[in-house]
Amino acid sequence: MGTRIAGTARRIVMTAAAAALTAGLATGCEGDDKAEGDAKKPVKESASVTPSEAPPSNGVPPEASDAPVPPASEQPSTGKTLTKAELTQAALVTGDVPNYVVTPMQGGEEPGTEKADKPDCQPLAAVINGAPEPAASATLYRTVVDKREEGNERQTVVTVILTSHTAGSADAVLKSVGTAVEACAEGFTTHGGDGGASTYSEVKKLPTQKVGDDAIAYQVTGAMDGSKMPLVFHVVRRGATVATFYTANFIDAQTPEIPVALVQKQSAKLP
Repeated sequence: MGTRIAGTARRIVMTAAAAALTAGLATGCEGDDKAEGDAKKPVKESASVTPSEAPPSNGVPPEASDAPVPPASEQPSTGKTLTKAELTQAALVTGDVPNYVVTPMQGGEEPGTEKADKPDCQPLAAVINGAPEPAASATLYRTVVDKREEGNERQTVVTVILTSHTAGSADAVLKSVGTAVEACAEGFTTHGGDGGASTYSEVKKLPTQKVGDDAIAYQVTGAMDGSKMPLVFHVVRRGATVATFYTANFIDAQTPEIPVALVQKQSAKLP
């Protein structure tokens, strides 16, 4: 059996693939050997390079690239611990960022339960589970796709997870993730309740957008059928709310990109 993706990461990937299929993609999603059976053609959640940089063979027209994004203007945060209803009001919606369609995440919002073999790496496993630690008082999931790339196997698909925390806990999320990125550079393994394991060979920090009160971007390199599978996370804190952006590359080993405009706009919408 090949290395599998951690439970919730796989679920998020499958959900994103389903959203892409709804938009017109003709490719399938590769799942867990144990849970999904025969592997299908893998689907990539997000473009590894911006459309303007990609080779002509990728099928993305040059005009599909985003215009340069100036730094977003943010008012001081209220620091309020938001309810689920307030997170919904603060979440990205279709029309907030031109060309991107936002929908509730399909397939449920039950977080994963994977545990890292190294305690220092548990904050990274928690983010992969879709449940940053310390635990949130309210959580909201959204899926964002680039409608210009409909029908393209490299269609940009980003999962956005908003979590509301009590005083000081949101700051602790960012600090623990930052420490874990440094401590787990050589990788780690997670184990789930089903007895399966997911191995991540590398963790590295990426250039981070200066948004919110604190932010960090990093890549966790997993594997699927022996091939490297980069997972990219951009975690932003604004007041007592944390916004986690997630995307992955199932086509090759290049680092996928999370559109800057999505990060900036979502951060600016948080009170």
